Amino acid sequence: MILLSNILAIFRRELESYFYSPLSFIFATLFWFLSGILFITLLIGPQGIVTVVAIEEQRGVPLPPIDVASEFLKIFLGVVGALALFLLPLLSMGLYAEERKQGTLELLATSPITNWSVAVGKLLGVVTFFSVLLIPIVLWEIIVFSSADPAFPISIFLLSHVGLILLAAAILSLGMFVSSLTESSLIAAVMTFSLVLMLWLVDLIGDRLSGSLGDAIKHLSLLKHYNNFLEGVFDSSSLVLLLSYIFLGVILTSQSIEFLRFARR
Repeated sequence: MILLSNILAIFRRELESYFYSPLSFIFATLFWFLSGILFITLLIGPQGIVTVVAIEEQRGVPLPPIDVASEFLKIFLGVVGALALFLLPLLSMGLYAEERKQGTLELLATSPITNWSVAVGKLLGVVTFFSVLLIPIVLWEIIVFSSADPAFPISIFLLSHVGLILLAAAILSLGMFVSSLTESSLIAAVMTFSLVLMLWLVDLIGDRLSGSLGDAIKHLSLLKHYNNFLEGVFDSSSLVLLLSYIFLGVILTSQSIEFLRFARR
């Protein structure tokens, strides 16, 4: 119970800090603005899926059966996932870097609260904040999909958004570790982006290698496993890999702070 109380205390402290931080409001505004533009453009823009299908039907061009809602969701959340790759390092960069800069990290490192409890609480706080930002996007989708015929499969909808949250948690967890290594938030953001970009595109490296080594490298790709969720396919290996990145970030962060604790003795 004490362990859970410590995690919840860190979680509340971290979550409240986001709702009082000007940077968080800037991040939310930027995320909503870009997501809104992408949503409208991909739906009814000149090259939007609805526009393209309507034009082809008016021309009398025979089209294969198209589930417009499913295709749109896959494309839209695919782009939102790429957007998260660029923006989430801005959230993770201050998880520990600011604590280092202000000198409060030493207090955490020497407190009786375990390092991994602090890491879990911080991660839960930032993931919850990002999940809250998804609420308007989910409402947009519900409004659009409510008129879909046939009815949009709820399983695909849920799996896609679970995949997005898991992807965000993986990025934020790795970013948390990077943030624990430096006092500079800017350096933390750049390093996190570089690391996640490599994991996002690592399947391109795997394609150049043959045999089991190439398959193993491609299995590490965030993009590949995120796409499985967008397809509405529940693949246990994709779930395990994304959870592994989350746990890896927490473990590495706790070890980083343990090293700081040892260095301060």
